[in-house]
Amino acid sequence: MNAVPPPGCPAHQPLYGPEFAADPAAVYRLLRESGPTARVELAPGVRATLVTGYDAALHVLRSPETFSKDPRRWKDLADGTVPADSPVLPMMTYRPSALFTDGEEHSRLRGAIADTLARVETGALRGCAERGADTLIDRFAPRGTADLLGEYAQVLPLLVFNHLFGCPAGHGVRLVEGMSGMFDGVDSEKAYELLIATLVDLVELKRRRPAPDMTSWLMEHPAGLTDEELIHTLAVLMGAGTEPQQNLIANGLRLLLSDDRFAGDLSGGTLPVQDALDEVLWTDPPIANYAVHYPRHDAVYEGTLLRAGHPLVVSLAAANTDPTLTHHQLIGNRAHLAWSAGPHTCPAQGPARLIASVAVEKLLDRIPDIELSVPVAELRWRPGPFHRALAALPVSFPPAPAVGRADRPERSPSEPFPPPPSEPRSPEADRPRTTWARAAAWWRGEY
Repeated sequence: MNAVPPPGCPAHQPLYGPEFAADPAAVYRLLRESGPTARVELAPGVRATLVTGYDAALHVLRSPETFSKDPRRWKDLADGTVPADSPVLPMMTYRPSALFTDGEEHSRLRGAIADTLARVETGALRGCAERGADTLIDRFAPRGTADLLGEYAQVLPLLVFNHLFGCPAGHGVRLVEGMSGMFDGVDSEKAYELLIATLVDLVELKRRRPAPDMTSWLMEHPAGLTDEELIHTLAVLMGAGTEPQQNLIANGLRLLLSDDRFAGDLSGGTLPVQDALDEVLWTDPPIANYAVHYPRHDAVYEGTLLRAGHPLVVSLAAANTDPTLTHHQLIGNRAHLAWSAGPHTCPAQGPARLIASVAVEKLLDRIPDIELSVPVAELRWRPGPFHRALAALPVSFPPAPAVGRADRPERSPSEPFPPPPSEPRSPEADRPRTTWARAAAWWRGEY
């Protein structure tokens, strides 16, 4: 009763490499020929079942009694079938956080996250995002060209999150480098170790000097998180709030700058930012394939056997574009699965959308005559099974003045906005980089 791969499709369709990154929609169309689930390979030797149907995705996401989030049920990992050095392991192996737990344990850990997020004041969050956006735009506006990914969409979430978590600027470089390796699959285990070590330092700092920030609030929460739970909760929050956030900003800007449906609105001064974000969340969600579940026992779904302990990866992107969906209007429709569904629905949808909206609005308000530097079809996408992420977003525009922020207070020791770089640019700044490495270069002053 296992799904039979359609003609022309390998026994386990790879979800990695430049071919998949260039046109994942074509792969999803091919996989749908075998039904709402299909056999895939997330990395060499890492096999899974991909859920491509909208109804099937909802069934998995809303049935925790049948499908567990705990990777300790992963049989191929337990028996050594999965390579020990697989680049996807830091994203999939068990950690004591809300992402990888079920039932009461999940409720306790998620409750601490939800309560902490609720303490973030919306006006303060907007102000932080606006200051960060102005700071970044000032850096490239006079130049007339920019990579809106490495110089803007990637760095802005880090500025905001480092501020929210009370993270000193010196920790920013290490956090960026750690996340770089995890999401790009470059020395991913070492990258995760660097991320955790940095977060351990942050927690030790907050124990000595607690402050009105999310790290301190998590530490004092009645849920009583252990040190290990605290570290991995911070890792989940920072990972979920940076990579997906930058993809949402970049993919939204790509749509607005390349789709003729939005061109008139942009030139006329009425910015349809929310419309663009709605469409991106449907068609190019920032996390394309994740929400990994493990059947608690053998189960059959529409004639396909889902084996106990075999990874079931929900394709949020494929489910959103399922041709069996009866609706046709994407703009204003919030029934997409970009934020997942069920007990593991993203608890930070509101803040994430606010930061993305501010990022797009600020940029197009200050630089309205911005254009892509290359045809949209020539934009490159980063390989990887989980995300939908551009490799770069080059633009050009008439040079614009830096506005500065004369009303900004003097920087405090934990202020996340670094000073402008000294001139001239370092030769290291022109070396090829991964996108997260370019963000790290910004922190070092190489941009």
